[in-house]
This record gives sequence, structure tokens and C-alpha cells, in this order.
Amino acid sequence: MKRLGRFFSTLFGMAVLGCTVLAGWALWTGGLFEGAVAKELRGSSVYVAPGVELDEAAAERVVGNRRLAVAFLEPGADLREVCDDIGHAANGTVVVPLSAAEDDYDRYPCTRTTDDIGTGVVIETTIVNGIDQFLDKPIEALKVMAVNYDQLVKAGLVPDGARTISPSLPRYLVAAAAIGAVVAGSALLYFGARRAGKLEAARRERLDAAGDARSVLSAGAAVLAQQIIDLDGRYARLSRGRKAGVATSEQRQFLNKYRRLVADYTELLTEITTADEDRAAELADRVEALSDRGRALARIAAEAEAN
Repeated sequence: MKRLGRFFSTLFGMAVLGCTVLAGWALWTGGLFEGAVAKELRGSSVYVAPGVELDEAAAERVVGNRRLAVAFLEPGADLREVCDDIGHAANGTVVVPLSAAEDDYDRYPCTRTTDDIGTGVVIETTIVNGIDQFLDKPIEALKVMAVNYDQLVKAGLVPDGARTISPSLPRYLVAAAAIGAVVAGSALLYFGARRAGKLEAARRERLDAAGDARSVLSAGAAVLAQQIIDLDGRYARLSRGRKAGVATSEQRQFLNKYRRLVADYTELLTEITTADEDRAAELADRVEALSDRGRALARIAAEAEAN
């Protein structure tokens, strides 16, 4: 329970709770617990009970777009209960539950077009006038009711115009919430993808730059290594002259600077093998500096060997 309390105290939990209440309201007002007749008449003008022989499509064509709903029920059905169960499923219409008896129709008209009791009585008695002679022909009985309905419209007792079936308010709210969720989700995905694309592009640029720096570093290190190899041969020759006691100042200068260059190169080589790509540019500059020292040493060595 504590976990649920903490969950519903968050913004997301309150949104979930609100959507749940809204969905329950929509299901309730949308007829989730209604009977078969109410569910059918909510979106149709004719209900035909199992066992009743009637072409429902033809019957709906007879009724057309009038504000008239007729339920053909099995013999002996409780018509009053059916009328009560329809509730708000057929608001704004004249509802006529019928069931075939031995010599006529049992009927219990219940109008949903007016709150005036007198007008309602007139409508309910007029709409079924003359249908009993078509007990075995329900389509003809429907035609009679359609004519009676048109007379009621002309008399101003029934509102003129076609029947409209409108979703309940919760359905509008659910639809609005769904549209809002789609729009918000699409916007979130769009901006998220755009952000991810920018981050990926920046990462790719960094990787490319790091790759270029690594290539420059590798090339510079290779050049420096070759310089060290070339200088190493000169170092061996000039070292023999120093041991013989005939070394000049240029030779001694070369030997000292060469040893420092090799020590710095060894230290830098260790850093190159262990450093990450972010330091590639810095290490490339240091390699270039050592390479400049190597070229300077080569000139010193040439002068020493000339002397």
C-alpha cells in the first residue's frame, strides 16, 4: 500500500490514475453494462431478437434516418423492463419495443424526445396506430410506424431532423487524451532523435578528429624513430673518438644532447603506448618538438664529423 501511495503521489502516477478514471467513465457511459437491446439501439435503429424472423437490413432502410428506434423482441418479453433498460442509449428518439402476441403486437412505446407527459402520451399512442394488422409482416408494420412518425413531425410533436449518434463526453476526452499523447510522443521522439543525432554527430567529429590526430602522431613517431636510428650510428662513431681522448666540443655537445634526446624519446614512447585518444594532439606536438631536436642534432653531428 505504501508503494502504491508513493506511486500515485508522483506526477506520472496521478496521470495514470486520471486516465484510469477517465477510461472507466467512458466505459460506463458508453454502455459497457447495458443489455443487448440498449447496446444495439445505441448505434442502430432496429433490434431483432434471436428467433424473430425479420430482415434487419431491410428494416433499417425503412426507418431511415428518422428519430425512431424499434425493438422486435421474442413473444412474452417484458417490454417495460426493456424500455427502462434502454436508458440513455437512444436519447432523442421514439423507442418502440414490440413482441408478437396471438392476435396483435404487445407494445410499450417510450419516447425520448420530450419531457412533457401529455405530448409523450400522444406520441406513444400515435406511433403504433395501425400496426396490429401486420402481425405476420413486421416490415409492413415498420412502414406504418414510419408514416405515423412523419405525421407526428408535421404536427410538431416530434422534432424534425435526422437522428444523430454522438459519442459521450468521456469518449471525446479519451480521444483528446490519445491525440495529445500521440502529439506529445511524436514531439518527444522528434526532439529526442534530433538531440541524439546532434550528440552522435559531435561524437563522430571527435572520433574523426582523434583519428586524424592519432594518424599524425603515428606518422611523427615513425619519423622520430628513424631519426633516432640514424643518430645512433653517429653516436657510436663519435663515442669512440671521445674514448680515444680526441673529442671536440661539437662531439661532446652532440653526445650529451643525444643522450637527453633518447631519454626524452623513451619517456614519450611510454606515454604514447598508454595514452588515450584525447591526448593524441598534445603528444603529436611533443613528437614534433623532439623531431626538431633530432634534426638539430643531425647538423651538430655533421659538423663534429667534419672536424
